[in-house]
Amino acid sequence: MSKKEKVVEIIKILEHHFPEVPIPLNHSDPYTLLIAVLLSAQCTDERVNKITPLLFKRADNPFDMVKLSVEEIKEIIKPCGLSPKKSKAIHQLSQIIIDKYQGKVPDNYQALEDLPGVGHKTASVVMSQAFGYPAFPVDTHIHRLMYRWGLSNGKNVIQTEKDAKRLFPKNLWNKLHLQIIYFGRKFCPARGHDINKCPICILKT
Repeated sequence: MSKKEKVVEIIKILEHHFPEVPIPLNHSDPYTLLIAVLLSAQCTDERVNKITPLLFKRADNPFDMVKLSVEEIKEIIKPCGLSPKKSKAIHQLSQIIIDKYQGKVPDNYQALEDLPGVGHKTASVVMSQAFGYPAFPVDTHIHRLMYRWGLSNGKNVIQTEKDAKRLFPKNLWNKLHLQIIYFGRKFCPARGHDINKCPICILKT
């Protein structure tokens, strides 16, 4: 099986097992998604979804967020880890969104990546899930799976993103990156992985 044929099979398998893929992080608009994604760094989506309702009850928009002190934000988001860094970033980016973008989250990569605490992966998630732009956010899970499936050399997430965009059709990117995350959790975990129970790992190369 060539790599091209393998990609076709992988798309079929992902579509079969996960035809519908809800966005894992609960949110109501681009701003709440941006904050949720920022909080998800080195934290599970499940935990983020427990913390964001507490934070968004106090402030679900940048105008209310800047009324909170960094310390107040830090206390609320502490269970998500890295709270000193994340609380500062949330407060600072909220002020910038007010000052530069009239309180609206910008819908372009450069502006998003210029915000404190927002890297390329976070910007990609917001661009794809909030604004519908074709993007292929690569987190550590997708990076690991692309390497395990022989679709990338695994050198770094930048290379993995390039490989994913080259191999998969652009119109499928937004759905595929979520399908891969859900598939990995169910069939292809980092630990305790049984190759014979994973529909993709058993494909012949």
